[in-house]
Amino acid sequence: MGLLEARRETNHNRAEFFGCFIDRDETVMAASSGNFSYLHTMIRVYDLKKSVDFYTRLLGMKLQREREVPDGKYSLAFVGYGTEDEGHTVLELTYNWDHEPYDLGDGFGHLALGVPDIYATCDALRADGVKITREPGPVKFGTTVIAFIEDPDGYKIELIEKK
Repeated sequence: MGLLEARRETNHNRAEFFGCFIDRDETVMAASSGNFSYLHTMIRVYDLKKSVDFYTRLLGMKLQREREVPDGKYSLAFVGYGTEDEGHTVLELTYNWDHEPYDLGDGFGHLALGVPDIYATCDALRADGVKITREPGPVKFGTTVIAFIEDPDGYKIELIEKK
């Protein structure tokens, strides 16, 4: 559904736009979070092929779709455990052509994935050369078992054991 189709008139003074009621002067009067869904997270990557391989082959995601944008000089790959249409959140990998590796900054925290056996998962990933930055074990002051790994660009990924 495009932006224009999402807007519908409700009366002469207000319009509904993606679940938000908007006055003609465009101030939001009310919104319902039930109309929103978390679709994807975007990260910039230096080597798209290497990143797609990491997330699909090593972490078991499926390549959902790809797009090349020559005029914008970038490529996109969406990976995940299911599609956005099925209600799954996916990861958008953005490759900007002719760009040096990115400085990850200090604002981004991490992605998180649930796994059934964190110890076996970390052993398999380690055997494939993945950097384990926090070995599996319980969180401080708790019982949840977690580990941290890094993707090829250095993004942190938390693994959480879900039995």
